[in-house]
Amino acid sequence: MRVALDATPLAMSSGGLRRYVEELALALAREFPEDNFTLVSDQLFHMSAEDLPPNLHNGAGPRNALERKWWLAGAALATKRDDADVFHGTNFEVPLLHLRPSVMTIHDLSPWKNREWHPRGTRAGRRTPLLIRLGLADAVITPSQAVRREVIETFCLAGDRVFAVPLAASSAMSAAAPPRSTKPYFLFAGTIEPRKNLGLLLNAWREVRKQFSVDLLIAGRTRGDGPALTEEPGLRLLGEVEDTQLAALYAGASAFIFPSFYEGFGLPVLEAMQCGAPVIVSRDAALREVAGQAALFGDTVTELADAMRALLTNPELAAEQRRKGFSRVLEFSWRRTAELTREVYKEAIDRFA
Repeated sequence: MRVALDATPLAMSSGGLRRYVEELALALAREFPEDNFTLVSDQLFHMSAEDLPPNLHNGAGPRNALERKWWLAGAALATKRDDADVFHGTNFEVPLLHLRPSVMTIHDLSPWKNREWHPRGTRAGRRTPLLIRLGLADAVITPSQAVRREVIETFCLAGDRVFAVPLAASSAMSAAAPPRSTKPYFLFAGTIEPRKNLGLLLNAWREVRKQFSVDLLIAGRTRGDGPALTEEPGLRLLGEVEDTQLAALYAGASAFIFPSFYEGFGLPVLEAMQCGAPVIVSRDAALREVAGQAALFGDTVTELADAMRALLTNPELAAEQRRKGFSRVLEFSWRRTAELTREVYKEAIDRFA
């Protein structure tokens, strides 16, 4: 099988979309050495991994200004030139020209749920519904059952066209030597954007800090519409950090806290568990699906603060949550993600035929 993968998310410096494309591409190439995988994009991109499998390589980008401007058409032509059997739109899009079978990944429905989460509008928000209505995606992948149900209902799709394919923690995220710290700390890691609900986290932490000398570390890229955060006593804004540093931060945290309003999957939750951090999350449907019984939950300042205090003061509870996290993360693997994704490719090829 010859597969063209949309590599556009690899142009971003960090974030869940980038992690998804890189990990999926590597897993597919390693698990299916008889197949050929080509990364295509109208933007410059790079893979973090230095030693790429021989069956994973960069394809040609736009050949001219017209293809660059109208990349959804140009992608179809590039896929045809590479003689790909299927195109995988890893970021809410597939080509406008239906020259080959196409698979679209819809990571979540945040572009359509709340304008405040995407106030400027997004390319996906405008184009994805049209692409689906035109029937240009032969199959759709979602990262969770929660999003699968939403996609079927929102876009009126038949259930047999939408497939939930769970993700996994990166192998780069493993228990590491925690940073030397004279104080305990809580950690948030992820893109700084409106739907991450950082206001709730800050307010809960400030309540806990009235009783305990505990810091709050916030790591991640700030999106253009992200909330304005300023350092205060105990609050450390780290910006983007390398994977090795992030793994150490996870490992040393009294808890990783992810109180997001809405997620499609929540990769940082599994990353934190894999590194040995107790986890506190909101009751968002996808986060509950991913965390299972291995996390504490909180949706209000009181609930979140109570969970934070409990992990600070009860070593047995913290150790139990770490054990649950280690067990939970073993239920996910990029190998399994690759296997299920390839099954969707075959389904799309059969439907196109």
